[in-house]
Amino acid sequence: MRVLMTGGGTGGHVNPALAIANTIMKKDPSSVIEYVGTERGIESKLVPKAGYPIHYVNVRGLRRSISLSNIKAFYLALKSPHDAKKIIREFKPDVVIGTGGYVSWPVVKAASKMGIPTALHESNAIAGVAVKMLQNYVDRIYLNFEETGKTLTCDCSKLMRVGNPVMNGFNALTREEARRELGIPDSYRYVLLSYAGSMGAEKVNDAVLCLMKEFTSKHPEVYHVHATGAIEKELCFSQFREMGLDQYRNIELCEYIYDMPLKMAAADLTINRAGAMTVSELAITGKPAIFIPSPNVAENHQYKNAKVLADAGAACLFEEKELADGARPLIDKVSHLLSDDGEEDRLSMGRKVVRFAVSDSNDIIYDDIVKLVKTRN
Repeated sequence: MRVLMTGGGTGGHVNPALAIANTIMKKDPSSVIEYVGTERGIESKLVPKAGYPIHYVNVRGLRRSISLSNIKAFYLALKSPHDAKKIIREFKPDVVIGTGGYVSWPVVKAASKMGIPTALHESNAIAGVAVKMLQNYVDRIYLNFEETGKTLTCDCSKLMRVGNPVMNGFNALTREEARRELGIPDSYRYVLLSYAGSMGAEKVNDAVLCLMKEFTSKHPEVYHVHATGAIEKELCFSQFREMGLDQYRNIELCEYIYDMPLKMAAADLTINRAGAMTVSELAITGKPAIFIPSPNVAENHQYKNAKVLADAGAACLFEEKELADGARPLIDKVSHLLSDDGEEDRLSMGRKVVRFAVSDSNDIIYDDIVKLVKTRN
């Protein structure tokens, strides 16, 4: 099977695509998979690292505010399907699969117009712009949440609730196995994993730096790994050094966590945004989490994701505005959860979050992709 994947801009779009691609290769090693993205998106780093060839089209998203850059965005939106058609003609895919982000628009639309089977996956509770624009062109739309279908107007026979595909390796190792593979000494009682999304988030980074200064640096039994994200990397690293945090052996700062399944398996607690992919990974691995949802997303869907888990006692939730003054609520919560007194609370969160997992999402998607291809052939 020849498969062309597309999706980009953030890890929340790219990682589901890579999860689907990896599943296809595992089920059918004779498959040939290539990818279409943009040079500016995180896919330009993640896809080659995953071992898949990548092609680029020049397309960009529209700004919500009035901007001259929207003129170029409109131009590229009209031109990019033509560029995508050239890639499709050369690759000759049996199916084209998009996972969101503006790069999905020209690739999936072009494939549909050329009579090639097409599918989309929507991770979030509220369908994104690209998925809404493409809903009448595609053969199938895979949904993480049942209620996402209410935000679409297409024929409901296209919709299929499958959960969220996750990368191979999640839940493959125990906490102890992962720690050994990462070389984390037994002297560290707890592993704290925090990250601000693939591109970064200044307010999350600021809160975590405060946490490192006020808590982690004073608790040598805690090993803390934090990923800054690409855009915020330079600023965060500079502040990290200015605060003298680079002298502590139990604190590690990086731009991006490329071995997330391994790091998450080793973690006792995570601090993160509340994108659908992150929520799904935490549910499958049964990890207690503190969510700091992004307020800068459509219809505040990250807050809604996080609140569902928080209301069920499966996670903790802080809005950015609660952490503006020294991040004291975050520091107090982490201090409690990574202590003897907070152990039962932390373990209870882990037990409850697994109830939100869809463990066979990858297999369900693969089986349906095969059906789509056979139906057209």
